[in-house]
Amino acid sequence: MYDVIIIGAGVVGASIGRELSKYNLKICILEKEDDVSNKASKANSGIVHGGYAAKYGTLKGQLCGKGNKMYRKLEEELNFGYRKTGALVIGFDDSDDKKIKELYENGLKLGCDDLEIIRGARLKEIEPNLNDEVKVALYAKSVGVTSPYEFTIALVENAITNGVELKLENEVTSIEKLEDKFIVHTNKEDIIARYVINAAGLHSDIIANMVGINDFKIVPKRGQYILMGKEQGHLVNTVIFQVPTDKGKGILVTTTYYGNFMIGPNAEEVNNADDVSTTTKTIKEVIKTARLSIPDFKVRGALTTFSGIRATSSTGDFIIEESKVKNFINVAGIDSPGLTSSPAIAEMVVNIIKQLETNLSLKNNFNPYRKGIVIKKDKNFDGKVDDKDPAKNIICRCEKVTESEIVDAIHRNIPINSTDAIKRRTRAGMGTCQGNFCQIRVKAIIARELNVSVDKVTVRGKSVSKPPVKAEINLIRKSDY
Repeated sequence: MYDVIIIGAGVVGASIGRELSKYNLKICILEKEDDVSNKASKANSGIVHGGYAAKYGTLKGQLCGKGNKMYRKLEEELNFGYRKTGALVIGFDDSDDKKIKELYENGLKLGCDDLEIIRGARLKEIEPNLNDEVKVALYAKSVGVTSPYEFTIALVENAITNGVELKLENEVTSIEKLEDKFIVHTNKEDIIARYVINAAGLHSDIIANMVGINDFKIVPKRGQYILMGKEQGHLVNTVIFQVPTDKGKGILVTTTYYGNFMIGPNAEEVNNADDVSTTTKTIKEVIKTARLSIPDFKVRGALTTFSGIRATSSTGDFIIEESKVKNFINVAGIDSPGLTSSPAIAEMVVNIIKQLETNLSLKNNFNPYRKGIVIKKDKNFDGKVDDKDPAKNIICRCEKVTESEIVDAIHRNIPINSTDAIKRRTRAGMGTCQGNFCQIRVKAIIARELNVSVDKVTVRGKSVSKPPVKAEINLIRKSDY
């Protein structure tokens, strides 16, 4: 029997698992996919928000700024990729000016001490390529960017190092509540625990329904993005937001942690929580809106389009609480700024457990450190294709990913069975050719290291039958909208 079962291995479940692994508890993380970070946690903006936007008095407002402050230490311990960039929320007229002042005042209430309203020449000092029509901006210095899927992977790897068990491809089908324990039934087995933490993201309302909780509903909201190459990364220094609307923070312009130029997302309610398709019409709208921030980017440099689904709650705020069912803890409706807030959410959940488990004690052998997989290369790196030295043998030419990095990823403590899993850990396949050169070579290495035939190695894993429909990237490139 386990002390705690965590349902969901996205960034929230991963953060909770890692934080709870500091204590003398037997913990299991259940994930229905065949890898961690396979849903919203891999397909989002990767922004570490500044804590000024969420409404004062909400859990989002309380936890975002706190989570932001935890990233530097987490990066030092887990090596997942994080850098501080700062952000501008830009405005074009008096109406936007008023909204920016309201954001500033809200940020002060939330304890943000890095905010500044800027105008005139100061705008171009920070962002030389900014639209000339921008009149005012809120400058938030604490905003940063991270690699969200690598963060989730790092959290789970470290949690496993500290004794947490991960069960992949275990989809919860029902839950029985007995007097002092739960029996969680999955498609593979029955698992018993004293506490259940529902961090099931888009399906957290369904999991809650299994124990008779029906006081919230998850509304899936899709956001579509377009990702471009690193050659345009110089166009933006910070994360640029436009004044937010009722639909969210709006279309942003940023660089990823690795320097790719990226724009998006929109916000649209969808009926299917698994519909991560992109459409040419919406992508054109994203491009048009992004040009209001940075006019001169070239869409011919586009690598791909993608979308992610946000788990928006019907309550309008995060739900983090012991439910009316004793020892069943809901962590639901974690949309933006959920990535930023996740470390603080984990601490809040631990505090709930502490109130229920009065004799909870810290381990004396907790290891906070995890070695990164991606090795930074300078311009003098002398890797070659088909070299006999795995540390110099380049498998992915676009991203300079070596054979040794791929082998390292394969033999970590989360099972690997697809080229996409390697892509999320090493960036092999994320460059200009989008895997056309390296994918077959990555497959061969996985097969060799796992001692299986190449045809057993899939692109997207066992649980994904077909790739999402994407906007016609060649049409977008040629038209250069």
